[in-house]
Amino acid sequence: MTLKFQVGKTYSCRSICDYDCIFTFTVVERTAQMVTLSAAHRAPIRRKVRVWNGVEQVDPLGRYSMSPVLGADDVQPMSS
Repeated sequence: MTLKFQVGKTYSCRSICDYDCIFTFTVVERTAQMVTLSAAHRAPIRRKVRVWNGVEQVDPLGRYSMSPVLGADDVQPMSS
């Protein structure tokens, strides 16, 4: 079974270069192969989903050396 991105949930990942830099994205739309992500002060972006070790992943800022990778297991806990 594959862990999938869910609409309305917020996910985050850290920069590989700077531990204090955290990228946060909310899934606003999804199809079988694509997700649309929203981030503060950015236009929504669409990215193709791939599966690695049973977890969906996307490259929210594009695919390049040391780019952040967002996984469906990187969901943010609900705040109180």
